[in-house]
Amino acid sequence: MVGVRGGLLSPSAGSDFFEDMIQFLTLEKSDFRTGTFAAELAISVTPRLDIVAGWDGNRVNRDSEDRKMQELLANGTRVPIEQTTALSETNFGVSAKYSLVSRGRRVSRLAWIPRTVVPYVGAGAGYGRYNLRQNGDFVDFQDNHIFTDTFLSEGWAPLFQAFGGTDIQFYRRLVLSLEGRYTWKKADLSSDYANYQPIDLGGFRFGAGVHVAF
Repeated sequence: MVGVRGGLLSPSAGSDFFEDMIQFLTLEKSDFRTGTFAAELAISVTPRLDIVAGWDGNRVNRDSEDRKMQELLANGTRVPIEQTTALSETNFGVSAKYSLVSRGRRVSRLAWIPRTVVPYVGAGAGYGRYNLRQNGDFVDFQDNHIFTDTFLSEGWAPLFQAFGGTDIQFYRRLVLSLEGRYTWKKADLSSDYANYQPIDLGGFRFGAGVHVAF
């Protein structure tokens, strides 16, 4: 099968980077939820087992303000200290997908009757790239002065994933796929974030897609 899938990423956001963004900026964990898009190719190696190669990507861009401080202008007006956080990911992976029931039955040498609903589970690994960019105004907590800057970090990291779902044949060779997937992925940050632990890029993905079976 070949197909595409759209879905929603709910990040685990378990590292200290996200904790600081929530504590000091007007960001919440839910602000890092975003849509995802994926494409994949599945090749059967046994009647119930497929090897699946896939790609997926997502991006989030959020504006925020400092939670506690405002900037005092020369005219006495106070204005928010504003910044923007953008985080994007591109992942590549290979997985084993196992059907929990037979995908159909052969009634003759030339005839095959597929099963309409086929639940499955799977697991795999891969490698992913991330790009984190923050720009705008920030507060130096050593002396509380306000400065303008851009912070960048990008790189690659291994990932591991487990998933489960259901394939539903709804028209000839067209298959609707409903799937939930959890990914574990942590990546080192650049020197712009020198005091931070590796960023947690894992999370739960739920999606639906359409595949063509051959």
